Amino acid sequence: MNTELTEKKVFEKISFRENPLIKGVYEECRFMHCDLNNADLSGITFRNCSFDGCDLSMANVQNSVLQDLKFANCKLLGLQFSQCRSFLLQLDFENCMLKLTLFYKLKLKNTRFKNCNMQEADFTEADLSGATFEQCDLLQAMFIHTNLEKADFRSAFNYSIDPETNRIRKARFSVPAVTGLLDKYDIEIE
Repeated sequence: MNTELTEKKVFEKISFRENPLIKGVYEECRFMHCDLNNADLSGITFRNCSFDGCDLSMANVQNSVLQDLKFANCKLLGLQFSQCRSFLLQLDFENCMLKLTLFYKLKLKNTRFKNCNMQEADFTEADLSGATFEQCDLLQAMFIHTNLEKADFRSAFNYSIDPETNRIRKARFSVPAVTGLLDKYDIEIE
């Protein structure tokens, strides 16, 4: 395993499809407007890094360490976060495209999702206790056996959450979107 350390470096407008990212540890680095679409990021450690305006769609993050990462204005279509190492996993998302993203069984306590398109994202068996979904589109997102205790859905929309198969104690919802808790009953609310 390569342990080459790269610290406080700024990567700007680089296509990592043509120039693969060197395996190793990236600490306090900034990735700005980079193309990481389908990039092989497996086994790489990212600590306290930020990604702004990057495309990480379908990137391979198997066995990657993602510790205290911030994503802003990024495209992360189909990214399988569940393949990365879960130890010390900490993520923050703002204005991101997270369609078809997989968060299966991850511990994402207090994670912030702000202004994100999360259509068809999979949160099955994830721990999202205390998470915030501010102005997020959750159309067809999957919540199955998910811990949503104390999560904030007050400004989220298009969600469908079954209160019988998910833990929602002390979660926060607002009217009229709260009707998404009743979808499984196929009732009409006027």
